[in-house]
Amino acid sequence: MPETYVPPPLSGLRVIELGQLIAGPFCAQLLGDFGAEVIKVEAPGNPDPARGWGAAKKDGIGLYWPIIARNKSSLTLNLRVEEGQTILKRLIDTADVLVENFRPGTLEKWGIGPEVLHKINPRLIITRVSGYGQTGPESHKAGYASVGEAKGGLRYLIGEPDRLPSRAGVSLGDTMTGTFAALGTMMALYSREKSGKGQIVDAAIYETVMAFVESLIPEYALAGHTRERSGPILPKVAPSGVYPCSDGMVIIGANQDGPFRRLAEMCGADWASDERYATHDARGEHQQELDEKIAAWTQERTMAEVLSACEASGVPCGPVNRAKEMLEDAHIKAREAIIRMVHPVMGEVPMQGVFPKLSETPGRATRPAPSMGEHTGAILQALGKSAAELSDLRDRGII
Repeated sequence: MPETYVPPPLSGLRVIELGQLIAGPFCAQLLGDFGAEVIKVEAPGNPDPARGWGAAKKDGIGLYWPIIARNKSSLTLNLRVEEGQTILKRLIDTADVLVENFRPGTLEKWGIGPEVLHKINPRLIITRVSGYGQTGPESHKAGYASVGEAKGGLRYLIGEPDRLPSRAGVSLGDTMTGTFAALGTMMALYSREKSGKGQIVDAAIYETVMAFVESLIPEYALAGHTRERSGPILPKVAPSGVYPCSDGMVIIGANQDGPFRRLAEMCGADWASDERYATHDARGEHQQELDEKIAAWTQERTMAEVLSACEASGVPCGPVNRAKEMLEDAHIKAREAIIRMVHPVMGEVPMQGVFPKLSETPGRATRPAPSMGEHTGAILQALGKSAAELSDLRDRGII
């Protein structure tokens, strides 16, 4: 971290966030984490459902909200009526980026599609996040992360082979797409530095998921191989999986020859000279029996004992953490990977920090998640609206 304060890299960038829930707002969160001014637009009386979603709440507020809405301002604005659309256009004239995750065609229906907005601000980057993309025969469909994960090939691979496909415990499709959308936004901004022109970033959930399924497609097309669900292992890659200890679980990844030899020595076994395990391919063919041997060794020891032995032997290994363990983890603490922000209602809220870490211009989480419409007055006054005009707009449900 630099010793003196320097502005984060996206300082001076204004982002307007439309939409709700995760994919689009996560994109805007990432931009806000690195200094962009993010103005989140919500419809009067119809807040983002993320404000209350989740298995656990505090003071009626969903506990993802303080994370995904940090570093943002909140503006209430009815985009379904002409007067609200006019105000948005005024705001667009001051903006660098618009992030939206409505169903494709919604902005066009409201008269605020890209053609209209680019006439107002030709330098505007319009980042559009959707389930199926802005074009193609299925673009009109509603799309959630679960559907995109299934269409993109990921959901079929998750779970045990003798059961229906499972899911990760988080909305991977949404956050992965939000990340790709932020990456696309930054590339478009870089291009704008050279061309002076804005453009559209089209981020589809199912396509983002496809980017993460490695060689699944050519494996089938060129080798006739269909990947199947394999539970906690990666088929033919061994040893690499979850192993039980007397008080928990650890991950060991020792499938390469060097780490495997060190693992065998650590366990007091002659596996490395056994032809069944001597090579990567051989270990893959005998994966189950090798995992059983390793599990027999780990389950007689505590997690601390296994982790210590692996560290001393240079064997990649780590704990299978829950939130409790993450909050207590010394390495996580040392890198400030968990930060604490004070929310005006909930008080101190621990949450993941800003990633990745930049040495000279790091990002920061400085502003807690806003209340509904908290900054409406200040934002619109900056556009020239008087107090009387704001009062009239509120009375008529425009803001």
